[in-house]
Amino acid sequence: MEGITVSPPDTRRYPNPDARTSVSITYPSRRTLRTAMRRRRRALCARERRRCGELLARRLSANPLLLRSRRIACYLANDGEMDLAPLIERLWRRGKQIYLPALHGAALWFLPFTPHTRLAHNRFGIPEPDLNAPHRTALRALDLVLMPLVAFDSNGNRLGMGGGFYDRTFAYLRTSPAWARPRLIGTAYAFQRVPALAVQPWDVPLGGVATERGLEQFT
Repeated sequence: MEGITVSPPDTRRYPNPDARTSVSITYPSRRTLRTAMRRRRRALCARERRRCGELLARRLSANPLLLRSRRIACYLANDGEMDLAPLIERLWRRGKQIYLPALHGAALWFLPFTPHTRLAHNRFGIPEPDLNAPHRTALRALDLVLMPLVAFDSNGNRLGMGGGFYDRTFAYLRTSPAWARPRLIGTAYAFQRVPALAVQPWDVPLGGVATERGLEQFT
């Protein structure tokens, strides 16, 4: 496989970004924060996105957390998200098992991803493995999940696209602390950090955030 290619995103196909309760933080509302950060992500040129993705890959792939993880869930960048393709290629070369999320109802399944995996676009236009593929992994079998986000703060709070797929999928981590796996790490550009995000009852906190500047762990 000659790298990882993804079709251009269709931003019109996302669900209503204001599906959750708006909370006044630094921005007038969660909708305003999402809009501002998504616009800023998309404004980055392809060269800058690739540069940041390479920096993240170089720094994160050498981190002890990645080195000791065997089963790692990633994602394919869309809507200007931090590009994990350079990291995925490094992890493949190291023999790591990579998984991608696939929509299943209101939550996510995680399916194996290799250079030969056939992808199909889900209802939001995002490439994902075929849900009929064998070997769906149990969530607790994953060592690490790298998650996209729209904004984050230094307390491990994450603002996503508003669909709630990751929060629903990993809700057990909030209610059953004894289950420590997988470890959830957000990935973003450094400019996506905000001073503070309000915590919602359904939010599952992050264990850290990786940017082009490195990995910051919160717990």
